[in-house]
Amino acid sequence: MSGAGDRRKAGSRGRRQHTDRPSGRGLSVRVKTAKSRKLASTRWLERQLNDPYVAEAKKRGYRSRAAFKLLQLDEKYDILGKADRVVDLGCAPGGWLQVARARCPKHCRVLGIDLLDVEPLEGVDILAGDFLEPEAPGALQAALGGPADVVLSDMAANATGHSKTDHLRVMALVEAALDFADLVLAPGGNFVAKVLQGGTERSLLTRLKRDFAKVHHAKPAASRSDSSEMYLVALGYRGAAADDED
Repeated sequence: MSGAGDRRKAGSRGRRQHTDRPSGRGLSVRVKTAKSRKLASTRWLERQLNDPYVAEAKKRGYRSRAAFKLLQLDEKYDILGKADRVVDLGCAPGGWLQVARARCPKHCRVLGIDLLDVEPLEGVDILAGDFLEPEAPGALQAALGGPADVVLSDMAANATGHSKTDHLRVMALVEAALDFADLVLAPGGNFVAKVLQGGTERSLLTRLKRDFAKVHHAKPAASRSDSSEMYLVALGYRGAAADDED
């Protein structure tokens, strides 16, 4: 005869385990302001120490808490599961590369490019350079062995504190990333890029809806609640067909 303990065990086995969220909550940490430390720096440090995603990233060996953002986006939209080739633009420090390597099929080629130095990762190719350079698309396709199935961009311009200026700078990066995707993305491919709340520019949104089968705006749980960041998730690239019609 089964007891309550057996039923509890069976119930826990039936629940889906979330691998894209922190496993628990720690104690809150308060940081004293040192004489040589500015108040803004103290607040940033306190936020980092109390951020469950920061702690969970360290525990799992992720290079940044941003890894959970891609994990959560992939859980919802299945961006990576069928990819043969993936490119991460502005890939430093490498958290998204780690997620792509883990979530993509074993045969998938995963490649990142950044002006900053990025420590090597097993099963990942990393190029040092600027994706905006004219030779970059050809170099990336050569390294991948063909067109990309997924183009990722978690890039953000340095904040100025002026919301309209920051928005324009981020949108310029998104447009540059999309221009790059148009050069390297295979039909049916996916595109993910960081934007700021305040609306995607109408011309950019029109272009995305023309060139992709589905376009979503998403704010993963790992994005801080006080952050204005969101992500564009564009699925099912059909740009080549659209260009042929023009």
